[in-house]
Amino acid sequence: MMSGAFRMTRRVQFAETDAAAVMHFANYYRLMEETEHAFWRSLGLDVLTVYKNQQLSWPRVATSCEYFAPAYFEDELELFLTVVRVGSRSVTFAVEFRRDGQRLAAGRITAACSTMAGGVFASTPIPGFIREKLAPLVRSGANEVE
Repeated sequence: MMSGAFRMTRRVQFAETDAAAVMHFANYYRLMEETEHAFWRSLGLDVLTVYKNQQLSWPRVATSCEYFAPAYFEDELELFLTVVRVGSRSVTFAVEFRRDGQRLAAGRITAACSTMAGGVFASTPIPGFIREKLAPLVRSGANEVE
């Protein structure tokens, strides 16, 4: 299941749930971002990188999430991140949420490689050293409904 994907586990916290102990939908986006940050670290990179004396960042240009079954307080979730696409200036990740093998949700993040100065973002090509780490990981068809 999800071979070739970056995998991390994360327990659902009480503060992430509603009165029925169900994880609130917005927290799936938080966990997608947490998984993405862990993925960047696994590559020896960070979401904030200094390159050629400029601060690079990855603001989101598109996100989505589909829900198939609820996650509950204290559930141990497996999160699988795959690289779906590496463009000249953006990268798209798919993140799948599973509990004991059951697919709970599937999301996508498209982030644009950008310079950041004074709180202003400007799109820029993905530097070669980052592209070299991402390109071999691209999996087409990731995050499609099974």
